[in-house]
Amino acid sequence: MAAGKEIRGKIKSVENTKKITKAMEMVAASKMRKAQERMRAARPFTEKVRGIAANLGRANPEYVHPFMAVNDAKGTGYIVVTTDKGLCGGLNTNVLRVLTNMLREGQTKGFTPQAVAIGNKGLGFLGRNGVKVVAHATQLGDTPHLEKMIGPVKVLLDAYVNGEISSVQLCYTRFINTMKQEPVVEQLLPLSSEKIQKDSKQHSWDYVYEPDANVVIDDLLLRYVEALVYQAVAESMASEQSARMVAMKSATDNAGSVIGELKLIYNKTRQAAITKELSEIVAGAAAV
Repeated sequence: MAAGKEIRGKIKSVENTKKITKAMEMVAASKMRKAQERMRAARPFTEKVRGIAANLGRANPEYVHPFMAVNDAKGTGYIVVTTDKGLCGGLNTNVLRVLTNMLREGQTKGFTPQAVAIGNKGLGFLGRNGVKVVAHATQLGDTPHLEKMIGPVKVLLDAYVNGEISSVQLCYTRFINTMKQEPVVEQLLPLSSEKIQKDSKQHSWDYVYEPDANVVIDDLLLRYVEALVYQAVAESMASEQSARMVAMKSATDNAGSVIGELKLIYNKTRQAAITKELSEIVAGAAAV
């Protein structure tokens, strides 16, 4: 029964794969809860910084921060947030597809792209498509650390302040719920007054600045941009673990279905072999 032995080998192989995918599903579920807690904990800080930045922008309209100034450079910067590892469904594919469309639109307008890659998958994609990568941050682990990201991101911020690029776009995956994550592209720079005042309440008070209003606004807007980048990475990590858990669960279920089909084929093959042997024995006895 060479065919039966081959089928048994396939069943054993799929069972081993099923054990691996089940283990990965459980690990992703555990990491997903921690990532979601970290992401939700970071949201209030981001919203608070957005509100303060909006109030400061209204309180000091005579001062225009470099991040709010518009320039006419023929370049565009992209901060691409992806994962370091795969096996998370179409998570990276979706955000990179949106990025590809934006790159094509920019090329038709004559813009030269340059990018900062956060995550191995985005870094590999940008390299394959010939996009200039000015800096990258990979192997961030399961916990985002701002000190690892702000260095690469600052390269694009400085390029914008120096007038080398006309805008900076932030590409990442926003966490909606466990079953849904959506790719998002947000304009990071220039910061429009509508953008930084989004969801902020209208107030009439002013602040007491120490040491100086310009120094405070400069520092605050830098922290504001850093908070947006950190939140994007936290959202992406939560989306990664959720997508991986769902993908591994689907793989585990599919492996179970394949095992069932292979066992059915094996039983049919075995029954056919037994029937054939019985027929040969009966025919031999009849001939004697």
